Amino acid sequence: SSLEGAAVSSVRITDVLHEFSDIPGVREDVIQVMLQVKQLRLILHDVDTAHLHLDVRGEGVVTAADIQTPAEVEIVNPELYLFTVDDPSTRLEIDMTVEHGRGYSPAPERSGRLPIGELPVDAIYSPVRRVNWTVGSARVGQSTNFDRLVMEIWTDGTVSPDKAISISSKIMIDHLRYIAGITEETLVIGTEKEVTGSRLTSEAAETPIENLDLSVRVFNSLKRTGITTVGDVLELLEKGDEAVMSIRNFGEKSLDELRQKMQEKGFLQDEKTVE
Repeated sequence: SSLEGAAVSSVRITDVLHEFSDIPGVREDVIQVMLQVKQLRLILHDVDTAHLHLDVRGEGVVTAADIQTPAEVEIVNPELYLFTVDDPSTRLEIDMTVEHGRGYSPAPERSGRLPIGELPVDAIYSPVRRVNWTVGSARVGQSTNFDRLVMEIWTDGTVSPDKAISISSKIMIDHLRYIAGITEETLVIGTEKEVTGSRLTSEAAETPIENLDLSVRVFNSLKRTGITTVGDVLELLEKGDEAVMSIRNFGEKSLDELRQKMQEKGFLQDEKTVE
């Protein structure tokens, strides 16, 4: 769930104001079309958001290959069926917003902040569809008391299974390397630092912001600004609230979330505790 990917987060359909509608001339209703759109598998190159356009005139079967995409967007499954138009006089336009994110983002999370007529879509960002593993006995030379791990990984095609496990391993290493080799002495030193000051070790400062488990909105806003590590976040917070909220799409709720996550992970002291 920590692997990043791209997905359609919202759609706008000609003359459709809500998802419980029929589309004139189209065999499927809005919900059925949105379910198909949700299955689009996309790759974003060097951008966090993009817009797709679909212009349909006349009858016929419409697939993902009919979608007009900018150069930075790649559709991995162009053969995906979207809907069928039965009326030859039909003229239909659909605009889609694609966002980069992690995990799963249900539509209700975005429904309150979208303009009228723009319908939120359940966004499945994770490129990994299924994982299975088995542990069995292995023989090395004459010794048989070894274990063998066999992993099966299914992805959506936007990333290969071997790359998926490689990225996952790096994320796990980033999580574990700060507790590797911890002794009682280092724990005492760490506790003293939390009490006496908020400065971090160089290793902790280099912690990627992916480890903060931020919402997609806050994470993308920071990434676009070039903030990639915990150290960058601390430097930003030291500049004051106005500097933080000058970031595009970053308001008081985003600032509160950022502070809360930093405190939960032990990178920032609670102001009440300090007092």
